[in-house]
Amino acid sequence: MGTDIYGCIEIRDPNADEDWFEWEPWQRCMDLSPLYGERDYAAFALLFGVRNYQGWEPLAGQRGLPADVSAAMRADFEGAQRTDAATHSPTWVSWAELARADLAASPAGLRGVVLLRDRTGRGAYTESRFWIGEQWDSEELLRRMGPQVGGLSPADLPFGEWSVGTTQVTYSGFTLGNAIGPGTGWEHVFAVMAALAGRFGDDGVRLVVYFD
Repeated sequence: MGTDIYGCIEIRDPNADEDWFEWEPWQRCMDLSPLYGERDYAAFALLFGVRNYQGWEPLAGQRGLPADVSAAMRADFEGAQRTDAATHSPTWVSWAELARADLAASPAGLRGVVLLRDRTGRGAYTESRFWIGEQWDSEELLRRMGPQVGGLSPADLPFGEWSVGTTQVTYSGFTLGNAIGPGTGWEHVFAVMAALAGRFGDDGVRLVVYFD
């Protein structure tokens, strides 16, 4: 089964530290679902440590719900837990953290990614992705990549595209921007968070999420 993401953007009331303030400091502002509804496991891994089979260092992994999470978001998460035992991995990340993230950086130990697209007829194809470190994953992968590898290591083989029979091979670098940058769907979430930060401050806007 696949893994889906749920959650919301929360904002902190600018008056929350005043002596007279008696309401929730953090308030649910906007659900994630209208802004992002994809299922990109590279983004889940790099942001939140979910589906992190490569062992990358996530930006905001396994933090749990914030201690001061809004009542609305807590009720949403606890309701999901009651109805679906597969609900897991609540965590959160502030806009300040996201705004500082280096989109040009690659995960530690990652050289690149190999994408194999196999034509199956009538314009259809199957697609396989392989994350590459200092060494090639397998002899099978090398065979499918073809003679262009020519005994080269992942660091020595130039990035590029070529065909091996009915398979289109793409070998490219991979950065945080490839996972959460423009064109991934996350830009809509970040645009809303950036706009809210103009009113509530970078540390006054956060994304709270969970998965199932």
